[in-house]
Amino acid sequence: MARAEWPDASKRSVVGRPTSRIDGPVKATGAAKYTYDIQRPNMLYAKVAYARFAASKVVDIDTSAAEALPGVKAVWKEADAIGKETQYAGQILAAVAAETEEVAAEAARRIRIVEEPGTPQVRDDDPALADKKPSSRDIGRVEEGYAAADQVVEGRYGLPVVTHCCLEAHGQVAEFQGQDLYIWASTQAVSSYADQLGESVGVPDANIHVECQYMGGGFGSKFSYDKWGVIGAQLAKQTGRPVKLMLDRDVELMAAGNRPSAYADVKVGVKRDGTITVFEATIWGTGGPGGYRPPQVPYVFTRIPNQRVNGSGISTHRGGQRAWRAPGHPQACLLTMAAFEDAAAAIGMDALEFFLKNLELAEPAKRDVYRKELEIAADLIGYKEKAHLRTQLTPGPLKRGLGISLHMWGGLGHPSNCDVTLYPDGSVEVKIGTQDLGTGTRTVIAMVVAETLGVPVEAVTVKMGSNAYPESGASGGSTTVGGVSASSRFAATEAFNQLAALVAHELGVAPEDLEARNGRIQVAQSPDKYMSWRDACGLLQGRPLTARGQNNIVESQPRHIIDAGVCGVQMADVTVDVETGVVRLNEMVAVQDCGLVINPKTAESQVYGGMIMGITYALFEEAVYDPTTGVMLNADMEFYRLAGYADIGRLKVHLMTGPGFDDRGVIGLGEPPVISPGAAISNAVANAVGVRVPYLPLTPDRVLAALHPGGFTV
Repeated sequence: MARAEWPDASKRSVVGRPTSRIDGPVKATGAAKYTYDIQRPNMLYAKVAYARFAASKVVDIDTSAAEALPGVKAVWKEADAIGKETQYAGQILAAVAAETEEVAAEAARRIRIVEEPGTPQVRDDDPALADKKPSSRDIGRVEEGYAAADQVVEGRYGLPVVTHCCLEAHGQVAEFQGQDLYIWASTQAVSSYADQLGESVGVPDANIHVECQYMGGGFGSKFSYDKWGVIGAQLAKQTGRPVKLMLDRDVELMAAGNRPSAYADVKVGVKRDGTITVFEATIWGTGGPGGYRPPQVPYVFTRIPNQRVNGSGISTHRGGQRAWRAPGHPQACLLTMAAFEDAAAAIGMDALEFFLKNLELAEPAKRDVYRKELEIAADLIGYKEKAHLRTQLTPGPLKRGLGISLHMWGGLGHPSNCDVTLYPDGSVEVKIGTQDLGTGTRTVIAMVVAETLGVPVEAVTVKMGSNAYPESGASGGSTTVGGVSASSRFAATEAFNQLAALVAHELGVAPEDLEARNGRIQVAQSPDKYMSWRDACGLLQGRPLTARGQNNIVESQPRHIIDAGVCGVQMADVTVDVETGVVRLNEMVAVQDCGLVINPKTAESQVYGGMIMGITYALFEEAVYDPTTGVMLNADMEFYRLAGYADIGRLKVHLMTGPGFDDRGVIGLGEPPVISPGAAISNAVANAVGVRVPYLPLTPDRVLAALHPGGFTV
C-alpha cells in the first residue's frame, strides 16, 4: 500500500512547483467575503464605548441618551463595572446596537461614562520602574570571562510596544437561529473559537457554528472570541437579530493586543581575534497590566561559556500583550545582534567575519546551515563589493552601511484532522476545520491532495474555515502548513489506498504495485498498464469514499512528513542622511531554511511579508503613550506609521531547500522572516554613521540624537 512519506523530487508533479493561489481570483475581484463583508437580513450594527483614562474608578455608566436615539435597539453595559478600576484607556465598558452603523456610532458617543481618574504609570524604558522580583540565569564564570577578554563593550538597546495593526480589525457577526448561534468571525482559530463562549450567552458550545472563509490579518492577536465576541452574541440574543460588531481603529489599537517592549543594558567581553568570552544583560519591558516574560538572550549564540542575565517586567496602564508574530524573538534578536556588531566594531573586525568566527557558539546542528546562509546572503547583497561604501569619514551627508542578523524558529505542525472524499465522477473534496490567514493555506492543501492522488490542483475542492469540518489547530507559531499538509497527506493517502484496492482487482495486480500519476492509477513498474482516474472512481458504484487523516504530531514521526527547527540570515543595505536623520533602506536579502516547500510562490510571499513587517517596526512603528495620562496618542492610521511601498527598497529571498533540506519534511515559515529585520537594519545604520542608534524605530529624531548626544549647535 502507498505510504505517506513525501516522494522524491523527481517524482513530484505538484509539490515544489510555483502555483498561484486558488483563491486569488475571488480576492482580486472582490468576491471573497471577509467578516466586514458579511451582510445578514435585518442586521444591526454595534459600536462600543470605553474608558477615557488609563487608570480610573468607574463612577457611573449612563446609557439613557443613547437609548433615546431613534434606531437604537439595545445597549450592553459591563456587569458590576461601577466602583471598579479601569486598567487602560480603551477598556470597553459599554456597547450599543442600532439600525445603521452611523446611528450606532452616534449612540456610543452619547454613552456617558463617569470616571474618577487615578495616577497611571506608563513609561517602559526606565529600569527603575521594573519589578523587584526579576528572573535570572548564571552560566559559567562571568568574572573569569571578563578577565579573559581584551575588550568589554557596553550598550543599551530597545524596542517599544507595537500593535498588531491588522488591516481587518477584530470582530464578528453574530446571529441566533432558533437555539443555535451562528458566528462569522475574523479569527485565527476556527475550530476552537467558540470554546466556552456558550457559558457567556447561555448556548451549548455544540450549538455554536463558526465560519471564517477570509480574514485580513491576525499576527497572533485573533485566537479568542474576546469581550467583543461576548458583547456581539449577547446583543444578538437580546434583540433577536443579527449583530455586526467590528472594532473601530482606535479601539483596535488600544485594546486588541500589542507586542511587548524590551530594553536591555548589555555587556560583551571579546578577545582581539573576535572570540566572545562573556555575555551579560539586564532586561526590562512591558506588555501592559499583566505578566512579562523577558526575551531569551543571548539569541542564536546560546553556547557562550559565561553568561549572566537578569530580566524583569513593568506593569503599565495600557492594553494587554498578545502573541505577535514570533513572540519574543524580534526583541531577543535585536538585543543580541546589536551588541555583537558593536563588539565587532570596537575591535575593528568586519561584522561578517565576526559572526562566522563565533558560529561555534550556536547550536551544533545549525552551525553549517548558518555558515552557508551567511555566505549566500553576502553574495546576494554584494557584501564584499559594498564594504567600501561605508563613507562616514568622507564629505557629504549621505552615509551607507551594511548590517547582519541571524535568527531561529520552531515551526512544528499542530494537531489536525482532515477528510478527503472521492466521488464516483472523479471529483475530489477536502474538508478541514482550519483557516487561511491570507498565507495560501487553501492552495497548499489542494496541492498536497493533488500530488497524492495524481490529479490536477483544479480537480480538488477545498472546504475549510468552518467548525463544522474536522477539527484543526489554531494558526499560530508557524504550525499551520505542517499540520494541514500532514493531515491532508494522510487522508489522501488512505483514500488512494482504498481506491487502489478496487483498481488492483480490475488490473490483476497487487495494490502495492500501483501509483497515482498524471490523472490515472498505473502499475509503477509498467506505466502502460493503468486505469484513468475517472474510470477508477467509477468503481465506487455511486458511493463516495471518505478517508480521515490525522496529524497528532506523535504519529508523524520520524520527522520526514513534518519537522521543526529552522534558521535564517538577513542582511540590510541602508543610506542615512546625517543632516536630516532619515534612514533609507536600499536593499535587504533573506536566506531562510524552511524544510520541504510545498508551494515556492506562497513561501517566498511569506518571507517578503515578514521582511516588510520587520522594516515597518524597524523604521516607523511605535505605540506612543502620554507619560502623564497613559492615553495612547497615535491610535489611528495617520500617526501610527507603517511602511509604504517606497520605504521597503529591493528585497531578495533565497529558500534553503532541496537535497539535505526538504528531506526533513514540511516546516512552518510564517514567523522566522519577521525576526531579523530590526536587528539587521539597526546594525546597518550603526555601520553607516559610526554610532549606535539605541532604540527602534530608527526615526530621524533618534538618529540625530545619537549623532549629536550633546544637543544641536546653531
